[in-house]
Amino acid sequence: MWKPMFREELMTKPVPFQMPQYVIDRVMKKRGRLRVFDRFDACESALVVVDMQSFYVSDVPPAIAIIPNINRLADAFRARGGLVAWVKMTAGRDGESLWPLYHDYFFTEVNAARHRDNLTEGASGHEIHPDLAVMPEDICASKSRFSAFLPGKSELPEMLAERGIRNVAITGMLTNFCCETSARDAMMLDYRVAMVSDANAARYEEDHNIGFSTVYQSFGDVVTTDEMVNEILV
Repeated sequence: MWKPMFREELMTKPVPFQMPQYVIDRVMKKRGRLRVFDRFDACESALVVVDMQSFYVSDVPPAIAIIPNINRLADAFRARGGLVAWVKMTAGRDGESLWPLYHDYFFTEVNAARHRDNLTEGASGHEIHPDLAVMPEDICASKSRFSAFLPGKSELPEMLAERGIRNVAITGMLTNFCCETSARDAMMLDYRVAMVSDANAARYEEDHNIGFSTVYQSFGDVVTTDEMVNEILV
């Protein structure tokens, strides 16, 4: 049974995640080690924050709980010479959809208009949530699809390439949609990828967990904020 993650305790702290043992066993048989990457050279690394926009965060209360960890990670990346990239979904422009297939087939007409109009540049819902500490040295990229790494539909890959970024830590929301899709595509473009388990959020606990289980098997690491800050980012 799916369990909504809107319980009071899950709004005040990130949802804990434990990798299923069967996944760990499969990974150990496949590659013989738990972690793919032991370190990220900070000058070649970016913290990628996906879709932490006011419109989305207001619909997913657990996203509020990961804000302190995202801010902590951002501070660590900047302090060590890394990059912080804020990625925003831009779904509409001048009242027109930038993704007609999605809006025409996967929404009711009312919900499609709500999604499109709130995620149009200039709308308050399009802005990064005000509790997130965006700094002048950070970059901001727009995308019109789930993935932050889909060439032609996201500004991010070109911006990272210009800065010599090879390693990416994926945070934001939703774990099993835009974040997981971004992690998969980043690996396919030869980035070294880690998802940060307590800096991602989803609507349901099962969705949150399955996103990590899939990525961990073939696309990258799944680590905590503490692990990223204290062990990997150097």
